[in-house]
Amino acid sequence: MNQAAVSVIVVSRHRPAALQRCIRALCQQDHQAFELIVVADPAAAHDVQALSLPIKVQAFDEANISAARNLGLGLASGQVVAFIDDDAVAEPSWLSRLVAPFADLSLCASTGFVRGRNGMSYQWRACEVDALGADHDLNITETTVIQGSPQRAVKTQGTNCAFRAAALRRIGGFDPAFRFYLDEADVNLRLAALGPTAIVPDAQVHHGYLASARRAANRVPLSLFDIAASTAIFLRRHSPDTDFAAAFDRLERREVARIQAHCRAGRLDEGRGKNLLRSLQEGWSAGRHAHLPPLPPLADGQTTFLRLASLGPARGQVLAGRFWQKRALLAKARKNVDPAIVTVICLSPTARPHRVAYQPEGFWLQTGGVFGKSERDGAWLQLKGFHARISDEMRRIAGHRPIE
Repeated sequence: MNQAAVSVIVVSRHRPAALQRCIRALCQQDHQAFELIVVADPAAAHDVQALSLPIKVQAFDEANISAARNLGLGLASGQVVAFIDDDAVAEPSWLSRLVAPFADLSLCASTGFVRGRNGMSYQWRACEVDALGADHDLNITETTVIQGSPQRAVKTQGTNCAFRAAALRRIGGFDPAFRFYLDEADVNLRLAALGPTAIVPDAQVHHGYLASARRAANRVPLSLFDIAASTAIFLRRHSPDTDFAAAFDRLERREVARIQAHCRAGRLDEGRGKNLLRSLQEGWSAGRHAHLPPLPPLADGQTTFLRLASLGPARGQVLAGRFWQKRALLAKARKNVDPAIVTVICLSPTARPHRVAYQPEGFWLQTGGVFGKSERDGAWLQLKGFHARISDEMRRIAGHRPIE
């Protein structure tokens, strides 16, 4: 297969273990012509350099994902630039599938599907975003190319997206005014005039939502400042005639509902809820008064393409057994990873729903019950024996990673 040269950019800040796991999975991609660029805090950047892999590393320790992505873009030599978050891991077929539509030279962007913390449920599928920042779900089940407009365009998911590098540089890259939130949506609307975007359901990553300076591990927000500031900036950029007072009322009602839900669940108390609303008001004021200069085109990357020695198309291996065989299965998996893509399926005689997670050692582990469902839209009770169930799961897995 003739594959375009791709630069994969990972931005990370103070999550070294997650970053290492993300890189481990990227080294198992079946795409054979990509380079890896990591923009991370100095300590994590040092750890990445210590891996002795051909990775371009840029130290950066500011809580501004747009500025960090632009630094990565400045180091990129690929015709296409792809982005994945540090708390995500990619299926081995992710990159090849995500960038395949760029064979159409009119295409400017692509995005894939994202599975959530349990590895089965979808966290993100497909939607469009409008000039008010509102999402509109799309019912997409196969690769679809959509021509958007500055008023409504396909919304790419930041942990699973790619752009034609020349087009992204032409519009000035990511706007540093968006430190967090709506940063990709802003790019999508600005980029829409230059060409269409592909939605690629089979280009999949798993995203865990780890803790950060803005939210706890249970997804409770620690501050709403950046969400409010970005919303105000987005409206100023894309819908300057909007009623800003009404827009803030809508935002406040949404966030109050979210805070109340966390309070009912015992994850927040009243005092912290009031502090969050105060940060929302402060962020809105900051966004309304922020200086928003025009975005000049960015210069082309001047560095040499540094190909990552990934596996390329690799053989797969599925190791299946009962829960009492787990220790032996894991030991065998650790031994067999590289050059194989290893998936361990370890099932109990129960109806527990399945979960799958990529392990730091470089293999996939799926657990659950013989009679439990894997895909979340399946029946709760799967009345099949062990061997029939393993066969079903191997057929499902084969859609995303190689099996034996």
